[in-house]
Amino acid sequence: MIDKIKPAYWMLYEKYCEIISTIAPVYASKYFYKKASGKPINLSNPQTFNEKLMWLKLNTYYNNPLVTQCADKYRVREYVEKCGCPEILNDLIGVWDSVDEIGWDSLPDKFAIKCNHGCKYNIICDDKSKLDINDTKDKLRKWMKEDYWRKRAEVNYKFIPKKIICEKYLDTEAGFLPIDYKIYCFHGEPKLVLVCSNRTSKLKLDFYDLDWNLLDYGAEPGDTTIQKPESFPLMIEYSRKLAGDFPFVRIDFYEYQGKPIFGEMTFSPAACVAKYYNETGQVELGKMLDLSLAK
Repeated sequence: MIDKIKPAYWMLYEKYCEIISTIAPVYASKYFYKKASGKPINLSNPQTFNEKLMWLKLNTYYNNPLVTQCADKYRVREYVEKCGCPEILNDLIGVWDSVDEIGWDSLPDKFAIKCNHGCKYNIICDDKSKLDINDTKDKLRKWMKEDYWRKRAEVNYKFIPKKIICEKYLDTEAGFLPIDYKIYCFHGEPKLVLVCSNRTSKLKLDFYDLDWNLLDYGAEPGDTTIQKPESFPLMIEYSRKLAGDFPFVRIDFYEYQGKPIFGEMTFSPAACVAKYYNETGQVELGKMLDLSLAK
């Protein structure tokens, strides 16, 4: 009985989140923040990193053409090219407006397919002969029906035209899912990197400064054994080229054959309520973001 109640409760809760996000995004943001942190948000004088991100979201992201473009996992490619960095883009295999347009037989044996209008809309295929195509179609159809922005009032995703894109599968030494290097940029300047590893079991999140010194910003103890990628200096260089128009943006990279490959640009990490920072991280990251420059 309990097993039936939990999914039903979760579905009702998610529907509630969508409703309040749609009709009252400011109230919804305050609600999500308090639920995640246990305390009310201070939007009149934000201090912590999550508070300042929430302020940016509510005051500068709504129907912002450049933020909308760069949050779009397809149209951000145009921005990367405009900034003079086409060489870091992963190979684009296809782009479609609906699942029915995809020619599955023409896809390579390995690929990554995703929707462009939100997060966690990814399917990684390392062997097409083992892929359940009907199940994949069902997932994509479900995602394409969703208005991702309504889940947690992330208005930066609201005006993205929905598409499905397919990109080259990146074979790396890290295995099925490559290590993700997320560069935190403030007012056009890279300041630190969040390294996401071990994605196939228990995800590890470690913060490093630009000299690859471990930072005590994470909710869990950091790992000093992670090696700096060969292309890290280039990741920083490209981040400077891409981040200049924003008070804050996180720019994600992978390393492939010793070179950086662009992943995405993110403006509201974890819907601005991330729990993977400790208190020091919240305060220190908050200090790096000067909202007076964004007003």
